[in-house]
Amino acid sequence: MTFRILFFLTFSMLFFTVLSSGQKSDLGNWFIYFGNQQINKKWNWWTEAQYRSYNFASDTEQILLRTAAGYNITPDDNIQLGYAFIHSQPYLRGTDEKTNNNEHRIYQQFIHKHNIGRLFVQHRYRFEERFLKDDFKVRFRYFLSLNIPFNRKVLEQNAFYFSSYNEIFLQTRAQVFDRNRLYGGLGYVLNQNIRLETGIMYQLYETSYRPQWQVICIGNLVL
Repeated sequence: MTFRILFFLTFSMLFFTVLSSGQKSDLGNWFIYFGNQQINKKWNWWTEAQYRSYNFASDTEQILLRTAAGYNITPDDNIQLGYAFIHSQPYLRGTDEKTNNNEHRIYQQFIHKHNIGRLFVQHRYRFEERFLKDDFKVRFRYFLSLNIPFNRKVLEQNAFYFSSYNEIFLQTRAQVFDRNRLYGGLGYVLNQNIRLETGIMYQLYETSYRPQWQVICIGNLVL
């Protein structure tokens, strides 16, 4: 019964998104791996890889690689210093031709985690220094995520859970608002080291939006 409910909810989200997105934009797809390697009680190493496409698993839009060194101030508070490389293939406006852009980023972030009953809450505050081909930008991001299991009391092995997040991007330039990401999905805890998740993320701009279907693998390893 649980598997039927999970399948129905996931299919419903995808069906609704395909219908609604056809009015203004196309449904894109992101394949994501998040990896947190715990070195000891204080230090951790973060790795991340994302493949983003204009369509499902084809027509590359962006490849993102991110890594960082983290330090646990407390068991629930972590600071990180990291680097990201982003390769983008945007379409030239009004054509079917693409161009290639590379971006390098340095970022600093603070993460705070806490629980409200069965609800797992995470806050992330990130500053990014973005080095583009002909420009330099600074951006602030605030990320709030909520996870709640519905067949277990905590996120343990064999737990199914609902996942959601909202992330706002703010620039230091005249046009302060950059974008907002709103996500809802379903996840499964395979074991203590691996979680699998899928859902729909709407990326909202000032005058438009675009839906993305995300397929996510989350690893939590101890070195």
